[in-house]
Amino acid sequence: MKKVFSFLIAALAVSTTQAQDINDAYRYSSEQLGGTARYRALSGAFGALGGDLSAMSANPAGSAVFSTGEVGATFGNSSIRNNSLYFGTLATDSKSKFDLSQIGGVLVFNNQSKEANWRKIAVGFNVENSNSFNNNVFVAGFNPNNSIDKYFLSYANGVTLDDIEVYDGENVTEVYRWLGENRGYGAQQAFLAYQAYLINPISNDPENTQYVSNASYGTVDQEYFMATTGYNYKITFNFATQYKDKLYLGANLNAHAIDFSKYTYLSEIGFASNSTIQEIGFENDLKTYGSGFSFQLGAIAKLSDELRIGATYQSPTWYNINDELIQSLFTVSEVDNGDGTFTEFTDVVEPNVINIYETYKLMTPSKITGSLAYVFGKYGLISFDYSRKNYANAEFRPTSDSYFRDQNSIISNQLKDASSYRIGGELRVDNVSLRAGYRLEESPYKNERTVGELNGYSLGIGYNFGAVSLDIAYDHAKQDSYRSLYNVGLTDAATTSSKFNNVMMSIGIKL
Repeated sequence: MKKVFSFLIAALAVSTTQAQDINDAYRYSSEQLGGTARYRALSGAFGALGGDLSAMSANPAGSAVFSTGEVGATFGNSSIRNNSLYFGTLATDSKSKFDLSQIGGVLVFNNQSKEANWRKIAVGFNVENSNSFNNNVFVAGFNPNNSIDKYFLSYANGVTLDDIEVYDGENVTEVYRWLGENRGYGAQQAFLAYQAYLINPISNDPENTQYVSNASYGTVDQEYFMATTGYNYKITFNFATQYKDKLYLGANLNAHAIDFSKYTYLSEIGFASNSTIQEIGFENDLKTYGSGFSFQLGAIAKLSDELRIGATYQSPTWYNINDELIQSLFTVSEVDNGDGTFTEFTDVVEPNVINIYETYKLMTPSKITGSLAYVFGKYGLISFDYSRKNYANAEFRPTSDSYFRDQNSIISNQLKDASSYRIGGELRVDNVSLRAGYRLEESPYKNERTVGELNGYSLGIGYNFGAVSLDIAYDHAKQDSYRSLYNVGLTDAATTSSKFNNVMMSIGIKL
């Protein structure tokens, strides 16, 4: 009855074991190409140009380039296709979504005095999806090394048998919850495996802490499915000003909102004929939500009527994040009756408990951007942006927490400085604008394999009706990754080649 008694005491507590790792730090530190169709068509090379709502979010000085106020919105379809190779087997999955990805506006207040040095003030507001998490990954193959039993054993060894037993007067839900509140995530994994008869103790002593697997295998037929959804929205409040005809200065205050869900399901069959375990299914449903704050400072200088340079500082983003997790495990076992026949058992361990983890803090790295643009009068332009971000500076907090210190050490050892290069051009023929761009983003990982470099190109067209403008863009990118299915035990990795395709349309209205 000790678990029930402790449960009654700790019923209002939350789980104190963190489930955060380097993958979370990278996910919330990275950004995708987003924004208006014109911005996308130039692959985001807008740091020295301005005059675009998304350019304003990239370099806050850009809103002062607007000659009049403007409002606009962007919507379209985003898709991703993943080809995953796992122990020689190729599997494919894809996902697409239609949504509103950007909306914003800017007001311009011109100084009526012709003698004034400060020519205008601009105030802007913009909301855009800086990172979409919509994705499906399917992995399948015959693993000659490991089963998910290694994952559970890595957590179980060291956990006492007394903790993961269900005694009279207790039930699965109560014990699983009690373990999360008093022993942590690892003990919950041990409990799932023990109650599903995937592992057995080497001794029935309540103080036993060593376990063995009931699964025997040469190779295991594994299928792994991951579906993620959600977004990381950036809400920008902008202020900018123009000094004479040569200098634009601006600042942004940014609010960030995270809504992320990840569902994973691992299925295993193909165990040895003498294995007690014949089938395993492991399900995890993670939900993450959070909010953050950052700021930006930017400048654009006109060195001549044609040549412009820009510089932007993007501060770290300081997040407060919450995680919630639901798990279940089922196994199919065959027990030898001793007379040449077998009895099949199906065990489903489904606690129906939402693990609510304590709020944690994440500081993502800062970024600096230098930009150069050449404007050919009314005929067009060419623009280049260079950015640098040190992903190794991402940090979980509080740093006094031993788990977070370990994760921060992993981040600093595995991540690195990464540069990105963007170039874009625009050709204007009367009211029609033709656009194209290219971008290269270096890998943030020192091994340059876990997440590889990203290459992408973009195309676009726009038409200016006068008070209304209509822009359409297509951008394509590809990136390879090599990631383990799980962080411990079953750490075999799949190589995934991802291709991103986006078609966007923006409507702008001058005020």
